[in-house]
Amino acid sequence: MIRRKKRKGQDGPSLFEKAKKLCPQLEKESVVALLGYDLHPTRPAQKVEGIVIIDREYITVFLDGEETNKIRLEKIAAIKTDNGVGTLFVSYELKSDNSIHLLFVCSMMYAKHAIDTAKMINRIIEHGWEYYEKLKAVRAKSSEAETLGNRKVCEKCGKPLPRGCSKCPHCTSKLETIKRLWGVVKPYKWFVFISMILFAVVSELNLIIPEINKIITDEYITSASPETLNATSYIWLILLMLLSQVALRAVGVLRSHALIHASNDMIIDMRNMLFEKIQRLSIEKISKKTAGALMRRIVNDIATIHSFLINTLPSLIEQTILFIAIGIVFIANDLSLLLLLLLIPVPLVMFGFSFFFKKINALFHKCWGAGAKTNSVLHDIFSGIRVVKSFGMEHRETERFEKSAAKERDLQIKSDTLWYTIMPFMQFFMCFGEFIMLFYVGNAILGGDMTIGDMSKFSIYASMIYGPLRMFSHMPRQIINFLTSTNKVFEIIDEQVDVDDADDAKDIQIKGNIDINHVSFGYDSGAEVLTNIDLHIKPGEFIGLVGKSGVGKSTLINLIMRMYDVEDGSICIDGVDIRDISQSSLRSQMGVVLQETFLFSGTIYQNIAYAKPDATREEIIAVSKLAGCHSFIIRLPDGYDTKVGERGHSLSGGERQRIAIARALLHDPRILILDEATASLDTETEKQIQDALQHLSANRTTIAIAHRLSTLRNATRLVVLDKGRVAEVGTHDELMEKKGIYYGLVMAQREMSKMESADE
Repeated sequence: MIRRKKRKGQDGPSLFEKAKKLCPQLEKESVVALLGYDLHPTRPAQKVEGIVIIDREYITVFLDGEETNKIRLEKIAAIKTDNGVGTLFVSYELKSDNSIHLLFVCSMMYAKHAIDTAKMINRIIEHGWEYYEKLKAVRAKSSEAETLGNRKVCEKCGKPLPRGCSKCPHCTSKLETIKRLWGVVKPYKWFVFISMILFAVVSELNLIIPEINKIITDEYITSASPETLNATSYIWLILLMLLSQVALRAVGVLRSHALIHASNDMIIDMRNMLFEKIQRLSIEKISKKTAGALMRRIVNDIATIHSFLINTLPSLIEQTILFIAIGIVFIANDLSLLLLLLLIPVPLVMFGFSFFFKKINALFHKCWGAGAKTNSVLHDIFSGIRVVKSFGMEHRETERFEKSAAKERDLQIKSDTLWYTIMPFMQFFMCFGEFIMLFYVGNAILGGDMTIGDMSKFSIYASMIYGPLRMFSHMPRQIINFLTSTNKVFEIIDEQVDVDDADDAKDIQIKGNIDINHVSFGYDSGAEVLTNIDLHIKPGEFIGLVGKSGVGKSTLINLIMRMYDVEDGSICIDGVDIRDISQSSLRSQMGVVLQETFLFSGTIYQNIAYAKPDATREEIIAVSKLAGCHSFIIRLPDGYDTKVGERGHSLSGGERQRIAIARALLHDPRILILDEATASLDTETEKQIQDALQHLSANRTTIAIAHRLSTLRNATRLVVLDKGRVAEVGTHDELMEKKGIYYGLVMAQREMSKMESADE
């Protein structure tokens, strides 16, 4: 059996090395793809070690070191992938009889690579080996590390890295995390440097007070001849102690101000860095993360880091410096043995914490995940509160929230129970040295080697030593919280941007010529949404995209807006590949009205002006008239200053859509994209907008998707998509004469309209 798992700290054999053992004649040059899989084909609950080798002639499947299937590639019509519950089934369809046969089954760890490979093989089958040669040339430009499935693995633990990340969250050293955080703090290093000096001053002031206390005790309180005492010097000692305390507080205030300035500025920088990175991520990557998890990072995790830097870290530094200073005092007074006795319990306590650290750390990570899930549940409920109330589901949503909160509570209880079970014993051992000190000092006084003042001074010093030690005993939990939050923040910052500007990205003035050249695209589910789309749109054309639901209409406009990057082929605007155009330049010259209308919480005026913040009121009123929303806006009590509420809930669906159209028109785009933009409008308003769009589209390229085909009657051309391909292209009259797919859709809608009219 092939071993898949790596031992910690050792490099296991690569996938090719494993395949080479099974097929000694195998050469790297002949390999098209190598796949790993881990589930038995007929007993999915059973784990296996499987490898699939694909070369130019065969697909060969091995299960636990034994060959189980070998099929000629030329006999295969297509590779198919189907999602199960936490599994992926990969099959092939034969050209001879269209029969489907199972190749292998894998868990989701291997699914992404299997899906990508299935797409590649299907494109090779369709386009020939020329496609593969082009793909090889692209791959040759980038050298990627050895992967498990299609996911990079950690060299230390062998676990797959999170998607898009280059660092393992399990093996990232705490020191490395601190170093990275220092990179954020570095611009404020002078504030940190001043704070460190003030910490040292505070420690020195703390050392003065026990010395004064010793003098007062030996020379005044326990003096054998009180009549000889000088009252003035006694008063001066009291004043010196008072001044020391005042100075201690004053320096502490200065130190806190320096730290507050540095840490707050750093936190703002970190929050901005995190938010900016999230904005740069593609729609695909953001959609894979819950809103609750992202918000928890920006709000809660940054707040945890801030609290640690403002409250915990200063105390930790101060107590550490004080601990070192007191240690020096003990050594200088020939009390090294006493210091050693005081510190005897420390190694034992440190060992105890290190023993429990991994378990506690894992529990804290689980608590974080449960908290993020609870935040997501809250976000879903509040975002869809109208739907919740419409269906009378308040009780059900309350139960859902309580269930999520209860899980977080149970994990927190488990974490706290473990922590507070360990802590009393750790603290007892930590402070055990106090008993040793009492015994040592008592013997010294009885033996005449130490005065009462000495005892008082060293008792204070000892208590000062145990102050840091007690604090250190509580510190692991705060450090774990801090490191967990810091790692979660850096996990997003380290995320690779999959739709990014090229190094030499251009800013161009768009005229509106769009060339879609043999574009194929599919999501992570495996199936191709678009296959070999070839379409050329001239400036000023009004193109209507038509087809049944799920044929790829919205996907195509998302690709044109570069919300995703094409997997095969290219999209060019005015002869320039959109991957070579800066995203800001590309989207600043596009106007979009999406199927899901979104309005920001604010006024109607602010929502329309979002597309052009410096627009005049006259411009906003002009586009509102064109979009057909001016008439209803002026009837509102506050007109354009009317608050729309969160997501525009105070307006109807049609009103929201008209405002969204006005917003897009204010943008004055060279390319206008309408995705079911008139779906929520009544017939009269829809006609008004169609007339406006006919006027507006004369000087701009317009691409529209509409369920009601009558909306597209003014289109220059209609493009009919079917099964992810361009099935028909032509005007309304041309396609009706053809009596193909478009004709069938029109007839079906007419029949539906007749039935609705009859019902009325």
